[in-house]
Amino acid sequence: MPHPEPHAPEPDAIASEILRQTAACGPAGSISPNDVARSLAGGEEAAWRPLLGPVRQAAMALAEAGRLEILRKGKPVPIAEVRGVIRLRQPGGAAA
Repeated sequence: MPHPEPHAPEPDAIASEILRQTAACGPAGSISPNDVARSLAGGEEAAWRPLLGPVRQAAMALAEAGRLEILRKGKPVPIAEVRGVIRLRQPGGAAA
């Protein structure tokens, strides 16, 4: 099993931050994976971009478990179709 980068947060910490932020914006709102990465980087501008991959992986795992919806162009998409710019929201959020 690959080890995370030395300063990368654990997958559980990433998932917790995603769930915290989606809960904070409510069922009608959504968040960007960039917001989660920036929050986890603690304000270090150069540190958030390497976290985007782990954030997207955690988001897909949460979506697979039914705890999150991944949106593309404002509409929920199946995990197999996730690519490009996405947003994240609580399951059953408002229709776009």
